[in-house]
Amino acid sequence: MSYSKDLRERAVKYYKPGHTLKETSEIFGAGINTISQWVKKYKETGDLSNKPLKRGFKKIDPEKLALFLEENPDAFLRETAEESGCSIEAVRKAIKRLGITRKKRHCVIMSKKKDR
Repeated sequence: MSYSKDLRERAVKYYKPGHTLKETSEIFGAGINTISQWVKKYKETGDLSNKPLKRGFKKIDPEKLALFLEENPDAFLRETAEESGCSIEAVRKAIKRLGITRKKRHCVIMSKKKDR
C-alpha cells in the first residue's frame, strides 16, 4: 500500500528547512529510506505522484481468445492452449474470467438425468 500524495508532500516540506531524516521519519511514520527516496524524486522531477499502473493480460489476449472460441466452439482446452502457446490451466482461468461456459451437454440430456 502506498502513502498518500499529501503525506509525501508534507514530509518533504518538513525535511527541507533543516530537519533530519530521522526526525522526519519519526513524525510522519515512514521509513528513513522511503523519505530519502521521496526527497530524491522531488528533486529530480518536482512531483511526488504515484506511477500509473500498467495492467494488462499476462499470457493470453482476452480478445484473441474470445475470437478463437467463437470460431472454434467445440475446441478442447488442450487445443486452445496449443493455439495460444500456454498451459491448459491458464486457458481455463482466462475463459472463466471472460464468463464463457464450456459445457457440451444439452438441456435435454440434463432433464432426462433428473427423471431417473
